[in-house]
Amino acid sequence: MSIKNHIPNALTLLNLFCGCIAVIFATHSHFIAAAAFVFGGIFFDFFDGFAARKLKVSSELGLQLDSLADMVTSGVVPGIVMYKLLSLSMQRPEMVTDEGSWNAYFSGDAIMPSVLPVIGFFITLSSAYRLAKFNLDEEQQDYFKGLPTPANTLLIISLPLILELQPNEMVNAIIMNQGFLIALTITSTILLNAPIVLFALKFKSFDFKPNAIRYIFLIISIVLLIVLKFAAIPIIILTYVAMSMLDVVIKGSY
Repeated sequence: MSIKNHIPNALTLLNLFCGCIAVIFATHSHFIAAAAFVFGGIFFDFFDGFAARKLKVSSELGLQLDSLADMVTSGVVPGIVMYKLLSLSMQRPEMVTDEGSWNAYFSGDAIMPSVLPVIGFFITLSSAYRLAKFNLDEEQQDYFKGLPTPANTLLIISLPLILELQPNEMVNAIIMNQGFLIALTITSTILLNAPIVLFALKFKSFDFKPNAIRYIFLIISIVLLIVLKFAAIPIIILTYVAMSMLDVVIKGSY
């Protein structure tokens, strides 16, 4: 077996490695560092599949390994982050309006014992179920059924980034509201396994016509990131879902 056969799996393992490090940082409420490794993991997750297709070395082992790596980076990590956010929402609500204290607040390790924050791990359970279904579904080559776990992870990890890096009294109050966090958790678990068709960001060619929706989405995403920074991520995820549903209506089906 040549070296090129191992390249995609090596990239997948780098995704898993990033996920493991992200877990460590997330459990200690170091969300910026956790997010950095999540972004790295998602980067490797994208390019392992790209490398496998380009090198023509796709394998069943690679498919299984990819889902196992995603389970950590895009399953365990967002569950921990939501658990921590729900835990933090139960402590000292006046901190929500004290922008200067956010860094110190998030660096603490104290967790108020409660059953409520465990709801956050529903995201992990739903991610596991989604990844298992994906491995058994041979149709999801050019599209996804339900929100991909990396996209869902970006949505969840964006919340502490907004709180820490773009503090705003009103936005902080919304994000740290228990009702909002529980509603987002429920929405997340539903979207991960909902029977909705979403386009995949896989380019078989760089021609505009067959990839029009992908190019338009990428342009919109870049503009939103430049203007809104991390606050753009939730909007980008909503845009992705909305554009996918509109695309299905226009095309009729994939």
